Amino acid sequence: MDPKRPPFPEADQFPLGRARGLVLAKDEPLSRRGRGLGLPEVPIQFGRGIIPSVASPPVGMARGVQFPLEEAGFGRARGLLLSSPEPTVGMGRGAVMEARASLETKRSAEVKEKMPELQVEVPPIVPKGPFGTGSSLVSMFRGMGIEPAKTWGRGAAPIGHVAAGDVGLDVQPKPGVVETLSMPQKKKEHQLDESVSFMGRGFAGFGRAAMPQMTVGRGPISSSHPVPHFAAPFSSSTPLVSEDAPIPPETAPKVEVKIETVKEPLEKIGTKGNPVAIGSNYIPICCKNDSVFQYHVTFSPNVESMGMRFGMMKDHRPTTGEVVAFDGSILYLPKRLEEVVHLKSERKTDNMEITIKVQLTKILPPSSDLCIPFYNVVLRRVMKILGLKLVGRNHYDPNAVVILHKHRLQIWPGYSTSIKHTDGGLYLVVDVSHKVLRNDSVLDFMNLIYQGSRESFQDECTKEFVGSIVITRYNNRTYRIDDIEWSKSPKDTFTLADGTKKLWDHHKGTGPTTADPSSQREVITGEILLLPELSFMTGIPEKMRKDFRAMKDLSMHINVGAEQHTQSLKKLLHNINTNNEALSELGRWGLNISQEILVTKGRTLPNETICLHSASFPTSPTVDWSREVVRDSSISTIPLSCWAVFFPRRASDQAEELVNTFSRIAGPMGMRIERPIRVELRDDRTETFVKSIHSQLTSEPRVQLVICIMTGNRDDLYSAIKKLCCIQSPVPSQAINVRTISQPQKLRSIAQKILLQINCKLGGELWTVNVPLKHLMVIGVDVHHDTSKKSRSVMGFVASLNRVTFQMPNEEIINGFRVCLLAALQKYYEVNHAFPEKIVVYRDGVSDGQLNTVEHYEIPQVLKCFETIPNYQPKLAFIVVQKRISTTLYSYGADTFGTPSPGTVLDHTVTNREVDFYLMAHSIRQGCGLPTHYVTVYNTANLTPDHLQRLTFKMCHLYWNWPGTIRVPAPCKYAHKLAFLSGQYLHSEPAIQLSEKLFFL
Repeated sequence: MDPKRPPFPEADQFPLGRARGLVLAKDEPLSRRGRGLGLPEVPIQFGRGIIPSVASPPVGMARGVQFPLEEAGFGRARGLLLSSPEPTVGMGRGAVMEARASLETKRSAEVKEKMPELQVEVPPIVPKGPFGTGSSLVSMFRGMGIEPAKTWGRGAAPIGHVAAGDVGLDVQPKPGVVETLSMPQKKKEHQLDESVSFMGRGFAGFGRAAMPQMTVGRGPISSSHPVPHFAAPFSSSTPLVSEDAPIPPETAPKVEVKIETVKEPLEKIGTKGNPVAIGSNYIPICCKNDSVFQYHVTFSPNVESMGMRFGMMKDHRPTTGEVVAFDGSILYLPKRLEEVVHLKSERKTDNMEITIKVQLTKILPPSSDLCIPFYNVVLRRVMKILGLKLVGRNHYDPNAVVILHKHRLQIWPGYSTSIKHTDGGLYLVVDVSHKVLRNDSVLDFMNLIYQGSRESFQDECTKEFVGSIVITRYNNRTYRIDDIEWSKSPKDTFTLADGTKKLWDHHKGTGPTTADPSSQREVITGEILLLPELSFMTGIPEKMRKDFRAMKDLSMHINVGAEQHTQSLKKLLHNINTNNEALSELGRWGLNISQEILVTKGRTLPNETICLHSASFPTSPTVDWSREVVRDSSISTIPLSCWAVFFPRRASDQAEELVNTFSRIAGPMGMRIERPIRVELRDDRTETFVKSIHSQLTSEPRVQLVICIMTGNRDDLYSAIKKLCCIQSPVPSQAINVRTISQPQKLRSIAQKILLQINCKLGGELWTVNVPLKHLMVIGVDVHHDTSKKSRSVMGFVASLNRVTFQMPNEEIINGFRVCLLAALQKYYEVNHAFPEKIVVYRDGVSDGQLNTVEHYEIPQVLKCFETIPNYQPKLAFIVVQKRISTTLYSYGADTFGTPSPGTVLDHTVTNREVDFYLMAHSIRQGCGLPTHYVTVYNTANLTPDHLQRLTFKMCHLYWNWPGTIRVPAPCKYAHKLAFLSGQYLHSEPAIQLSEKLFFL
């Protein structure tokens, strides 16, 4: 406590009331509590201002100024106006008095310059006779600069200006003259000021304490006697009561009920292109309820156990109803209760009575985002009612299983479902899903591994199974294997709550068991131990993925066309709408699912023109220009004069034939190729390749390209070659599998594709499209997780130097965004002699839950880069690219559904209330239309929806590793390839010498 703080008055002194400031008559024994205390017969008031001597009239501690007691005036107040026997008071920032004419002009001029105008509408006040004859009124005025003909407040509070002076001025206003603005009087010149307290001078001011016979304010208005100053504030914690205005008994504060409104979607619809009818896997949902009511539930005394909370709320279903969604503190109901409901429950552990307070906090529209989670819970119940099994996050039908005996696989058809709120309202999104299971158990795979490698059996099993997903057929649950417990077997025992039980006996009855239990080891998933015999592998085996015929048989059942896709959706909708139990479950929340899928209007963007060195052509309906690109020269080609080919001895014939084919086809493609340096290796070991390449690069530093012909798919060899050529001795490299070039009838087309890829890696440019935006830089960003260090991520960053060339720094994490961007801007300046005026960033690999992170973390990094360059403020558009979405599009015509054509865009109804759109840029030969979702998070480049959509479609034409359109913009694809190479094989940043080439293709 401050030692200078004045003592608090004794309890037997006059009772005080509570207010923000009151003016009391001189003979009135009571005053109210303000921010300081005022007692008529006690010479001290407590505030934040000054304190007078004992002989002086009672004053408070104020931040304002003082004037002689006989002067009539008032200070700034938030308080009440009292009846006519008391001095006339009002509400303002000071007192009104007559000042000397010599001061009026000077102070008025200063005040007009300093005071802001009040921008608040003032309600008219009708006076009822002389001011002060009415009852006490509460005023809430806070403004300044009021014209002297208006009053403002919750009562008829007169508002006046204050006459003020500076130190050393002797102001002698006439006592007793107060001008009130609610009564017409002779107009006077006024001056207005606010100032701090000055000792020994007569001033009008405001403070924080109420004062008898004076106006109510934030401080007292006192005599001009010198008063000592206390800087320490003082506040009272003793409740004070006034007979004039008794305080009502304490009641609980009323919680304001908020009504959530649905935001209108933004204007984001483009106009370019041809209108087409588009179907989608969105099914409209109607909600019969007008509102959903949110309540806050509190337990007194507090109940920590969530299970106990749920049990107590379940006991009060007669009050809340059977339809509830409760998470432990927030309760959602489709019906409205009283604003505050008190319930009683008994805690079973100690028989203590618990008071449950249920208070209404918010009224939600049925399509609110807060309602979506428990709508999806209802949907999961409906899927269970239909007999579908939940495996992972999707539901499958084990009764409709498809068995592929030849490949020992099972395919479970099913659905991926969710309820979303989009621009068009509430929709059920349904996608067809398939679960691939193997007929072989984990034990079967263990036996195969044991037969192949007995010495390293445990290591091979760990490598094969850890991280894999298995399913137990007895409960249809999936698990991820974390480890294998070699020290345990099914004959071991474990303890349950009811005693000790053998694990083997525990699993009896869960399925057929034929193996010797003592020979099995336990598979660990978290804290769960699984039997290998009862655990079945899921997913497609890696060996099968490389088998073309096996994948073709599998894709016939998995990659369903648009018509089959929609038929599966309609079958699910029919099952829901014909099942009374499912309809009853939906009806509890007032949900009604339509039986028809959504059909709306979209657009097909205009076809682009592909430009080569001396030719240009429009794209075909299949957006494939593989023939045209090899018939004419590329935009720019790099002569290949010094290059080396490394191959093992058994692949010498294929290597020679490939080099000869290069020589024959290079001319028409505009490339000039010299004979290579041929290096034949005695074997295909990794050490042999690495030593030979390193020796050749050391002896011949002018080598432009290294080509390695490998036997088989060997990741260790590929990784070693890339580390050597990308980090240690930076040079573009090309790895070719000998099987790829072993078929003479396909060698020419394969060699053409390899030559195009080599030209890109050397720094050449293949084709382009017309981009009207000048001085534009396009950036692609993607992140890949490093396989060697799980906690580390690799960011691929690809920025265009001009319309057709790209520059690719690489960073391990997204924190290096600024470093990459500054390097790209510097390189752009070197090439174009100016910085880009517009920058468009395509950011891949971001989910809906990470959009806020992008907006508040990554975009500021980009903006800070511009601050490091003097007088440089480019326009920026930041677009998030999302590929992993559940939206499917179909073309619609003549009552049939098909695959939409490339360039189909949909920017309404199914969009998510952002500046977003769906674009399907690539051609689909088999399956459904899988678009890409683009969300514009930041846009100061003034790019319209048409600009963003067409620019994105153009960028999908510029991936030089594929003569056609791809699913994402080319910079994103390049960034993905770069990040994948660095995170999967290099585990380090590539050499800076390669940063201007597409060496990672």
